[in-house]
Amino acid sequence: MARRKKGNPAHGWVNFDKPYGMTSTQAVGKVRWLYQAQKAGHAGTLDPLASGILPIALGDATKTVPFLVEAKKIYDVEIKWGERTTTLDAEGEVIATSDVRPTYAQIEAALPAFIGEISQIPPAFSAIKIDGKRAYDLARAGENIEMKARFVHIYTLDVLEASADTALLRVKCGKGTYIRSLARDLAFALDTEGYVANLRRTAVGPFTERDAFSLDALEDLGHKGGVLDILLAVSTALDDIPVLAVTEDEEYDLRQGRVILVHPSKFAELRACFRPRQIGDLDASRFVLAKQGEREIALCEARAGQLRPKRVFNI
Repeated sequence: MARRKKGNPAHGWVNFDKPYGMTSTQAVGKVRWLYQAQKAGHAGTLDPLASGILPIALGDATKTVPFLVEAKKIYDVEIKWGERTTTLDAEGEVIATSDVRPTYAQIEAALPAFIGEISQIPPAFSAIKIDGKRAYDLARAGENIEMKARFVHIYTLDVLEASADTALLRVKCGKGTYIRSLARDLAFALDTEGYVANLRRTAVGPFTERDAFSLDALEDLGHKGGVLDILLAVSTALDDIPVLAVTEDEEYDLRQGRVILVHPSKFAELRACFRPRQIGDLDASRFVLAKQGEREIALCEARAGQLRPKRVFNI
């Protein structure tokens, strides 16, 4: 007899507002405990010294995490001018200083150079693996690390506020962007030094702070038995993937891993919605979400008039 999995069969997303000082792993563990969920994961690591949106997947929603990792993100970042630290945030030791303090106009004039696809060198204190080890572990051990530049995409970059010593910016960016590196590089462009004094993520794809729940709010709902009421659908992370309604018989076939045929006119409608999309090594350009009523059945690949199940949801 197969062993029964521990926890509840909770499936869906929690729009969690991570507090300052908590790691992403701790956040997942806490939310998983509150839901007594069998499986949990998160989309897009958020540093302990950052607060804000950390979408947490429970149950079969973990199958859609790679799609949300690709989503655009929005950050509000406060940069302190005149100092650079080892970690490029408030936690590190000061290693360089400058008397230069940029004006609002100078900051605004420098921003266009950082919009679009840019080359960025990640911080040494980051979770990137080098020869199988985390960069931050090597950095803490005092090793001299050579971080390789990578291309990231900045969609928008705006000044919200500026004072003599700090500036508050809003950044809309793609995956893999290090805001600490952006602060460092912007400071260099302004002939000064700088580090991230405060960082808050306000959106990850369809997840925004407007609809997020703090740890206190979730714990309160847990005491009242209401945490399931705020659980978002598994398909929340798939908001830009075409949807196809299937019959009960087709649902059965998909759940058995069988290919189903799609009517030519319906397939043409789906094809019109396809767009280039790479999820890691997976070409997800032709992915379709099959639904029976309001229930998510499977993520499928649509080719040659057929729907082939790739991720089946056991909901």
